[in-house]
Amino acid sequence: MKGTFILTIAGIVVKVIGSLNWIFVSRVLGGEGIGLYQMAFPIYFFALSVSTAGVPVAISIITAERVAVKDIFGARRVFHISMWLMLLTGIVFSLLTYFGAGWLIDYQFIRDPRAYYSVVVLAPAIFFVTLLASSRGYLQGWQRMTPTAMSQIVEQIFRVITMVVLADLFLPWGLEFAAAGASMGACAGAVAGLIVLVYYHWKLDRDIKEMYTPEELKPRPDEYDTPWTHIITRLFKLALPVSAASIMLPVVSNLDLVIVPQRLEVAGYTVNQATELFGYLTGMAVPLINLSTIITASLAVSIIPALSEAKALNDTKRVYEQTAAGIRISNFVCFPAFVVVCVLATPISSLIYSAPGAGPAVWACSFSIVLLGLHQVSTGILQGLGHPSIPMVNMILAAVAKVVLNWTLTAIPALGILGAAFATAADMGVAAIINMFFIYKYIGYGMEWGHLAKAVGASVVMAGAVKLFYDFTMSAWAINAVSTFGATFFGCAVYIAVMLIIGGIGEEDMARVPMLGRVSIRFLRRIGVFKTPAEEVSANKEEAH
Repeated sequence: MKGTFILTIAGIVVKVIGSLNWIFVSRVLGGEGIGLYQMAFPIYFFALSVSTAGVPVAISIITAERVAVKDIFGARRVFHISMWLMLLTGIVFSLLTYFGAGWLIDYQFIRDPRAYYSVVVLAPAIFFVTLLASSRGYLQGWQRMTPTAMSQIVEQIFRVITMVVLADLFLPWGLEFAAAGASMGACAGAVAGLIVLVYYHWKLDRDIKEMYTPEELKPRPDEYDTPWTHIITRLFKLALPVSAASIMLPVVSNLDLVIVPQRLEVAGYTVNQATELFGYLTGMAVPLINLSTIITASLAVSIIPALSEAKALNDTKRVYEQTAAGIRISNFVCFPAFVVVCVLATPISSLIYSAPGAGPAVWACSFSIVLLGLHQVSTGILQGLGHPSIPMVNMILAAVAKVVLNWTLTAIPALGILGAAFATAADMGVAAIINMFFIYKYIGYGMEWGHLAKAVGASVVMAGAVKLFYDFTMSAWAINAVSTFGATFFGCAVYIAVMLIIGGIGEEDMARVPMLGRVSIRFLRRIGVFKTPAEEVSANKEEAH
C-alpha cells in the first residue's frame, strides 16, 4: 500500500503537469504544430513499447526473487546484465528511428515531410528511456517505489520546460523546427530522470552495506555456474509477453479507428456526426476512465515484486493474503469512482471538456472502471506469480470480443456510440474474468463475494447521496463546478461511512493505509466503530467459552 500510495501521488502530479504543458505548448505551436508533433510521437511510442515495455516488470520479478533469498550478489548481477542488454537495445532502436525517419517520409507512413525533424530528435530519447526502464525495474524489485515516483515527476518537469522553451525558441526558424524543439523534451526528461535514479542507486548500495553482512554480499557457489545467457533468456521470457500485451493497446485503438466511425455511419449518422461521437469516446470518455483507475494502475506495479518475493520464499499464505488484499483494494476504490462518473457523467463532461454532449459516452464508459481496475490488479498478480503470458493471451481474446461487439452494437441505431462504449467495458470484463480464473487455478483465491456485495451496497447508497447533493446544490446556487466537486466529496464520505458501518472496511485493511491508517484506527476505536484490544480479548474469551 505504501508503494501504491507513492506511485499514485506521482501519477497524479505527472498528469497535472502534463495537462498544463499542453495548454502552453498548444499556444506556442498552434493546431498545425501540434499535428506535426503528434505525427512523430506514435513512432517514438511504438519503438519504446517494443524495446522497454516488459523490462521493468521482468527485472522487478527476478530481483525480488533474489532479494527474498538474500542472494544480493545475484540481484546486482541481474541488474548489470540487464543494463548492458538495454544499452544495446537502446542503441539499436535509436539508430533505427534516426535512419528510418527518411524512409517513413518517403513511403508516406508519415504524410507531412516537415515531421522528419521531430522523429529524428526523438531518436536519442529512446536510448535514455531504455536505461531508465532498467533502473526503475531493479529498484522496484527491492520494493522501493519512491525512486520511480520521483524520477517520473522530475522527468515530466524537465520534459515540459524543455518543450515550451525550445518550441518558442525555434519558432522563428519555422513550425517544423518548433515541433522538433518540443520533441526534444522527451530526451531532456529522460536524462533528468536517469540522474535522479543514479542518486537512488547510490542510496540503495549504501543501505545494502548496512543491512547485510559481508558474507551475505558474497556470490553464492551456484552463481558462478549460472551463465549470463540464462539470465537474459529469463528476462526475455518474462518481458516479451508484457511487451506484446502493451502493443495490443495501440493495436486495439487502431481497430477502433477503423471500425467505430464506419459502423456509426451504418447506424444512420453522418460522417461529421460519427467523427464527433468518436472524439467524445476516445478523446474524452476513455482518458477519464484511465484517470479513475490511477490507483489500481499503481497497485498493479507495487504488487508484482511483493508477490514475487513471497513466491520465492514459498510463503503460500502471504501470496494468498496479498492477492486478496489487492482485489479488495481494487473493488474498494473503483466502485466509488464508478458511481461518481456514472451519476455525474454530463456535469463532469461539461466541467472538464465544456462538452455536455460527451455525457452519454462517459456514462456508458463508466461501467469499465471496476472491470479495468480488476483487470490491472489481476494482471499484476499473475505477473508477480511468474505467469506474464496469461494476461497477454487474455488481452488478445478480449480484443477479439471487443471487435465483434464494436461491429455489432455500434451499428444499432438505438445504441450508436454507447455500443462502442459497452464493447470497451466488455473488453476489460472478459480479460479480468479469465485472469481471475487462472488466479484461482494457481493459488486457490476466488472472489470474496461477501466483500463485493458490501461494496455494491455502499455504492448504491452513495449513488443516491451524490444525486441528491448535486440536484440540491444546483437548484440552490446553479454552479456546476461547486455542485460536481461537492457531490463527489460528499458521496465518497457517505461510501466510506457505510462501508465502516456494514463491516466492508476492517481494522486490518485500515492498517495498510500509509500515514493515515494508524490515526484512523485510533479515532474509530474511540467512537466505537472498531473494538479496542481489551474488548477484542474479552470478545475472544466469550467466544471460546
